[in-house]
Amino acid sequence: MALVLGLLAVLFLAAIFLPQWWVRTVMRRHAVERDDFPGTGGELARHLLDLARLGHVRVELAQPGGDHYDPVEKVVRLSPDNHDGRSITAVAVAAHEASHAMQDADGDTLLATRVKLAGSIRAVEVSAAIVLALTPLVAVLVKSPVLVVLQIGVVVALLGSRVLVHVLTLPVELDASFKRALPILEKGGFLAEADLPKAKSVLRVAAMTYVASALVSLLDIARLLRVLRF
Repeated sequence: MALVLGLLAVLFLAAIFLPQWWVRTVMRRHAVERDDFPGTGGELARHLLDLARLGHVRVELAQPGGDHYDPVEKVVRLSPDNHDGRSITAVAVAAHEASHAMQDADGDTLLATRVKLAGSIRAVEVSAAIVLALTPLVAVLVKSPVLVVLQIGVVVALLGSRVLVHVLTLPVELDASFKRALPILEKGGFLAEADLPKAKSVLRVAAMTYVASALVSLLDIARLLRVLRF
């Protein structure tokens, strides 16, 4: 029985961490600087936004944080390597994030839903922390195991909402990568035909980043349950 549980634990951890490793590996593999590229990722993002008549959307270095589009401030933020780099990864990520700005401009409902949900994540996490912190006090004062179990259930549900946000985000990411960024790079001639499969790999992992984040959130829930001896 112990061997089976150990194997299941290994498989669970592999499911959690292998996607993250895959994302980092693909991004690094195609981050080699290319002297034949006419511009940086930041310059491409600016060019694509201008072509889409989104001159009001700024392009900035992501400090702190990774590559993302901020729909509230209308800013595409790129990490230094992608903002200043001339690589397939830089080009693909820049096109991906610029595509989010295009989704925003088109009134994409899924993107709007994601923005609303993401805005509530911080409040959810704070609420979960407060409920968890009060659990021992409630156990001492009320002395009701049922109430304590209910509190723990609330915490797990609150943390699970973060997983839900990441899952709902996936269609938005896939649309940005494959219905917008990839056709733009292909039809616009921004990459040679031989480089398109590599860009497709980068765009795939750019979309799957949120799957990896969802799995990490699941790990947080599993750790909580283990600490509480469930």
